[in-house]
Amino acid sequence: MTTQQVYGKSFGGTPAENYQRFFVPSIGAPVADDLIDVAGLQPGERVLDVACGTGVVTRRAADRVGAGGAVSGLDVNPGMLAVARSRTPPDIPVEWYEASAESMPLPDEAFDVVLCQMGLQFIPDKQAALREMRRVLVSGGRVFITVPGPKPPMFAIMKDALASHIDPNAAFFADLVFSMHDAEELAELMRDAGFREIDVRARPKTLRLPAPADFLWQYIHSTPLAEAVAQAGQAKRDALERDVCAQWQQFVVDGTMSFRVGMTTATARK
Repeated sequence: MTTQQVYGKSFGGTPAENYQRFFVPSIGAPVADDLIDVAGLQPGERVLDVACGTGVVTRRAADRVGAGGAVSGLDVNPGMLAVARSRTPPDIPVEWYEASAESMPLPDEAFDVVLCQMGLQFIPDKQAALREMRRVLVSGGRVFITVPGPKPPMFAIMKDALASHIDPNAAFFADLVFSMHDAEELAELMRDAGFREIDVRARPKTLRLPAPADFLWQYIHSTPLAEAVAQAGQAKRDALERDVCAQWQQFVVDGTMSFRVGMTTATARK
């Protein structure tokens, strides 16, 4: 299959739609399952999912708390929320909020649990977001935050190739994704925000990803990288694919890729 065929294959949706279609099954959902298990949600609890994206964590939380509970999802991106709404069955009641995590339009002490999966690294004022998470929790309420990193070799390869073949600015996104993994930094931020009983742990997570060319374009079309790559032209896309896929062969096992990434999970109480 040529680069043009792979690049253009089945990517007619928006980045948010592609994120739900491609990123969530391979990465978002397995990580969400781990977060929900760690959170130990109980029936009847009120849960807020911050930076909820297309709602994979939100829906899993709703399943755990049941009809007696209440779940809300908050995200600044209207495209992500539109997909979240469309993918949530009508019998799962979720309140969706289009708002910044740094200034939530929510009352004090409205939730028992706050979740945030792979979103804190994208928030400009992390301290403000953490203080808002604490504000909306009841006394003794729990917060659970996951962030990925450090940058694994697979993504270091993609970052360098993006800088070389597409645009040095496009490579910044790969740095940002894995910019919040330091356990001490995260613990200090949470202490400064007023949380107590803080526990931060880093564990590796192994995921199975599609074959190199498929995953490369699925990932790009699911992220803000899509626009820059689309504007680069076919010759540069060809070069990007050749470079990345040649180096990604080292991760291929039986036609798919084995991806090992660190996941840092922080838990605390108000």
